[in-house]
Amino acid sequence: MHELLALGMPHPRVSVVIPTLNEARNLPVVLAGLPPDVYEVIVVDGHSVDGTVEVARRLRPDVRIVLQTRRGKGNALACGFAAATGDIIAMIDADGSADPAEIPCFVRALLAGADFAKGTRYATGGGSEDITRLRSLGNRMLTTFFNVCYRKRYSDLCYGYNLFWRKHLQVLRLDPVSPGPARGNGQVWGDGFEIETLIHIRVAKSGLVVAEVPSHERARIHGVSNLNAVRDGARVLLTIVAERRDAHRRVHAVAAPDSPAVSAGAAGAVLGPSPLQEDGAADAAVAAVALIGATSIAAELPQRV
Repeated sequence: MHELLALGMPHPRVSVVIPTLNEARNLPVVLAGLPPDVYEVIVVDGHSVDGTVEVARRLRPDVRIVLQTRRGKGNALACGFAAATGDIIAMIDADGSADPAEIPCFVRALLAGADFAKGTRYATGGGSEDITRLRSLGNRMLTTFFNVCYRKRYSDLCYGYNLFWRKHLQVLRLDPVSPGPARGNGQVWGDGFEIETLIHIRVAKSGLVVAEVPSHERARIHGVSNLNAVRDGARVLLTIVAERRDAHRRVHAVAAPDSPAVSAGAAGAVLGPSPLQEDGAADAAVAAVALIGATSIAAELPQRV
């Protein structure tokens, strides 16, 4: 990021958070591509069995290793965010799909006034070598639904390359320490692949300034992705609906003058109107996205058999 100094811009400290699960073969490429002057690299490992941690330490002796407390990408990111000490936090996937050389572009957006810089594959200069037609269609529908709900104009909701100022971390309300439930998969809300959507929703609800940065997604270098277009698309849709309902509940609590939570000054109460403006548009969008999504998936299935 020396070019930032050449332009007379300040040089913020960037903490790079990399969630890993059996990514030993990909880490050499990912770590080698990082700008040489990042402040710290935090590898958050999900108890890999292929030597991922050992490879990270061998390639980068100054790496900070954090073991995630539960399961899932969302928990890994929450643990990494909590451990970060830099001014800016960068989210980088360990599979090689995100180009670390783009980090200075995101930093410039933050220095220009943004609170949160999100990558987009659909802007001029962006693109993808990895996304399928089905995933692209689903992403565009979910992005449209999100925009209707939160009055935004995002072009790419389901992309995990993001940078933000660490001072805004509390806005995300992520929990890295609580134990998972004894039943089920041991995950809590936000621990799975829905994490990027959850982050975007909470950033949008908080009113932070968001800038989209063109980004080119590369194909995974080694291994097979755990992403499932149908399953994880449904999780994203559920996240949008659930967070919307949570916003309504908070608004209604504030609106009730005799509410014990309000009189006690409950933390996290939302003061002001709901981002949905109570106009019912999101309810219609839920039905539309669900119908279109089901039709698209059904049309795709015969080709995949």
